[in-house]
Amino acid sequence: MSEKTIIYLVDDDDAVRRSASFMLKTSGFEVRSFASGVELLKDVKHLDPGCILLDIRMPDMDGLEVQEELNDRGVTMPVIVLTGHGDVATAVTAMKNGASDFLEKPFEKASLLDAIGRAAETLGRHDAASASEREAKVRIAALTPRERDVLRELARGHPNKTIAYDLGISPRTVEVHRANVMSKLDVRSLSEALRIAFAARIGED
Repeated sequence: MSEKTIIYLVDDDDAVRRSASFMLKTSGFEVRSFASGVELLKDVKHLDPGCILLDIRMPDMDGLEVQEELNDRGVTMPVIVLTGHGDVATAVTAMKNGASDFLEKPFEKASLLDAIGRAAETLGRHDAASASEREAKVRIAALTPRERDVLRELARGHPNKTIAYDLGISPRTVEVHRANVMSKLDVRSLSEALRIAFAARIGED
């Protein structure tokens, strides 16, 4: 699959573009780089299907604004957003807007390739939303009411301390519930848990 997948890398940092492009090309991907979201949007209607690797913090238009514009134009290519460390609220917003995944900088090669692999699987499969919703609801049914509360708060972009305050429990208890959520949903990252939550329409209120 990788040799057929095109990666559109959007980042204003020249060093990041060079290093990420080298990493991806040596992993068998075709890579096209853009120094800004504005550059991507100028060309997007002429681009072949692929995956968009989109930095959040950029001048002129940040990644969320670029993502919204892609949605407005009906661009259905999967988007993986790159965020700063601990910027959960931004990642949640990006995923609510349809991002397939998010990675915190600095990201590891294995994490990037995993995210691209998942995103590439969605190319040409936009008719699977209802099945995903059913599957997500089945998996969430295994959670206790309190674990669902914690997942709902995570889906709203709240950090552990805020969740603890809102639910009237200790931050340590939140960590325990959060670990249980990850285990029961059989996921390894927050982005995977959020993808299930959003598929089941948790946190939309």
